[in-house]
Amino acid sequence: MPVFWLAQILIVVFAVKLAWLPAQGMFSIRTPGTGLGVVADYAKHWVLPGACITVYYLAVVARVARSSMLEMLHQDFVLTARAKGLSERAVLWRHVLRNSLIPVITVIGYNFGYSLTGAILTETVFAWPGLGSLFITSISNRDYPVLAGIFLLAAVAVVIANLITDLLYAAADPRVRVAAPAAA
Repeated sequence: MPVFWLAQILIVVFAVKLAWLPAQGMFSIRTPGTGLGVVADYAKHWVLPGACITVYYLAVVARVARSSMLEMLHQDFVLTARAKGLSERAVLWRHVLRNSLIPVITVIGYNFGYSLTGAILTETVFAWPGLGSLFITSISNRDYPVLAGIFLLAAVAVVIANLITDLLYAAADPRVRVAAPAAA
């Protein structure tokens, strides 16, 4: 389901039918000027766009996590851990989950760039003032330097996300860590 369509469904269900959350904007005009009221108002306005972007990729991450966990359950080290007398919980948390995190981290890092484009559409649907609305306005005004800046910012964000992904590989699996070169 495309992000913009999911956003429309969330607006109809949670803002129009149930009237739990606001449909558009970043804040309410009637919000108290200071303190926790402002924070709560921003949080209420953030729930639907955040859920829209998150739910869209949650199914992919869950599917990869499930298949990776099932694959790891059939490995020899799991049989060895069970033979040593470890509880099923210890086997799952210490051995299976830790070894199955690499594909999950890969999918999350890979989808970061797609979530940026989804954020542009989501900002447009929820009328948030941000890079999405600036991007759409720049396209309609043919403001090429601003578009180039947005593309550059997105490219830098994807490179940083890939760097973080690589660092998370080393944190999740010690075998991935880089060893210092041996002295000659």
